[in-house]
Amino acid sequence: MNNRTVLKIFLFVLVIIVGSGFVLHYKFYLYFTSDKEQLVEFIKSFHPFDDIIFIAIQIFQVLVAGALPAEITGFIGGYLYGSVLGAIYSTIGLSIGSWLAFLLARTFGLPFVRKVVKASILETYDHFMDVQGPFVAFILFLIPGFPKAALCYIIGLSQINIWMFIVVSTIGRLFGTVLLSLSGSSAKNNQYAILIVIIGIIAVLFLWAYFNRDKLMKMAKHRKE
Repeated sequence: MNNRTVLKIFLFVLVIIVGSGFVLHYKFYLYFTSDKEQLVEFIKSFHPFDDIIFIAIQIFQVLVAGALPAEITGFIGGYLYGSVLGAIYSTIGLSIGSWLAFLLARTFGLPFVRKVVKASILETYDHFMDVQGPFVAFILFLIPGFPKAALCYIIGLSQINIWMFIVVSTIGRLFGTVLLSLSGSSAKNNQYAILIVIIGIIAVLFLWAYFNRDKLMKMAKHRKE
């Protein structure tokens, strides 16, 4: 075992210990199982460092493989910081979280991923590891409702270059992140007409992607081949 591997293991253990201590000390998990207003107040209580806490929440959301609802955290980002800053802060947190999940999967392999990602998700999308293409990954990140946090771990098992992964995951998430931030900002400012339009767009995209998911996957595979 070389020094680099030892360092990665040390950093991973450190992140788990610090993260677990933070969650348990502040009973952080309770905020995700109750009213969104509680989570908003929790974040605001750290002012003037609330933006850092929000980014940390988005990182944590990815690392727990979507056990926390990304739609809620993205919405809250827009609610607290507006559509532009909310999208920026969410993108920063999601990008860092995706990068860490990718590194953990690449360092510790399939046995570790099986402990983090639900077996049903791995079973459904394990064919992705055979395709191993950036274009396929980009399509999957674009699909609304797809378990993107779990996807970061799955891609970590593939041969995709880490820099390509960062570009693909960041750009692929961007559209959905912006919509969620706009939704949160519109709700805070009582712009219900805009909110209804955004919800309608998300619903149409979700339904279209859901009913065409097989075609999208076939197209992605064909493009790769």
